[in-house]
Amino acid sequence: MENGTVENGVCSKESVDGSCDVWSCKDSDSSSADHLVVMVHGILGSASDWKFGAKQFVKRLPDKVFVHCSERNMSKLTLDGVDVMGERLAQEVLEVIERKPNLRKISFVAHSVGGLVARYAIGKLYRPPKIENGEDSSADTSSENSRGTIAGLEAINFITVATPHLGSRGNKQVPFLFGVTAFEKAANFVIHLIFRRTGRHLFLNDNDEGRPPLLRRMVEDEDENYFMSALRVFKRRVAYSNACYDHIVGWRTSSIRRNSELPKWEDSLDEKYPHIVYHEHCKACDAEQLDPSSMEDDGSDKIEEELVKGLSRVSWEKIDVSFHNCRQRFAAHSVIQVKDEVVHMEGADVIHHMIDHFLT
Repeated sequence: MENGTVENGVCSKESVDGSCDVWSCKDSDSSSADHLVVMVHGILGSASDWKFGAKQFVKRLPDKVFVHCSERNMSKLTLDGVDVMGERLAQEVLEVIERKPNLRKISFVAHSVGGLVARYAIGKLYRPPKIENGEDSSADTSSENSRGTIAGLEAINFITVATPHLGSRGNKQVPFLFGVTAFEKAANFVIHLIFRRTGRHLFLNDNDEGRPPLLRRMVEDEDENYFMSALRVFKRRVAYSNACYDHIVGWRTSSIRRNSELPKWEDSLDEKYPHIVYHEHCKACDAEQLDPSSMEDDGSDKIEEELVKGLSRVSWEKIDVSFHNCRQRFAAHSVIQVKDEVVHMEGADVIHHMIDHFLT
């Protein structure tokens, strides 16, 4: 067994650089765990933000998973831009795989901006399917050999939690601005003064070398960045979203929907998952299948519509969460992750739902 802190059969070890690995203390479990789960925090966050979630994954799936809580983009490093953070995360994942040669599968669980960082990183880590005997492997999509990999590992779950997939520029995409147009326009001009390059990426006003905004480029494969091929190779793509009381990331952007597509939800009657209020399976849609007039009178702008269309080319499970009856509802952005084990524990059922539906 590796050296580390032991708590209720779960071992954890923090590195000098701040990352945290979590695994089962039982030798037979740890030796058979071949599924790497990479947990990525949000802006100004740290590896400890996923402390509760990481332990729960190992407790529930001791012989299946080895969890790595990312540290390469902690604190102010999250202001350097989605692309820079994505490059760092990709390198960090490669280092973990190198020191754990028994790994065969990989999944990502990412909170807030961390979901965008993870999407960029997998675009760098994607390995196209092998072509044997000069044949095009895409001809047999049912074969394991025809699937690409993420750094040589089988891609299983890609899970985002309150991630601004459509950016933060649109109407009510940052709820604490109250949907006031003047406030939203002002934020667009000053966001880079607060969140620097990452702010520009979130508000879709970056134009490096005259190119489209980064988030727009990330809904296509670009040069050696296989953003959509990487996303497509995962067996599951899941978006957990706060339907209300998340003052940082709006419901529309985190659930990859247009205003007209936001569902009507009711209080959960499931005692096991009291805060899961809606669960939807969305099939992949070709761009031609999507209604080009759907953005009219919908509060969306052109780029946001392009992001919805691009991300809809792959299937998603969309899971909506509400903490409207909770004491800490105004901290929904952190509660949904259980960022603090004491203050945000009301979100534990969301973590358990995540684990219960996790493909191993």
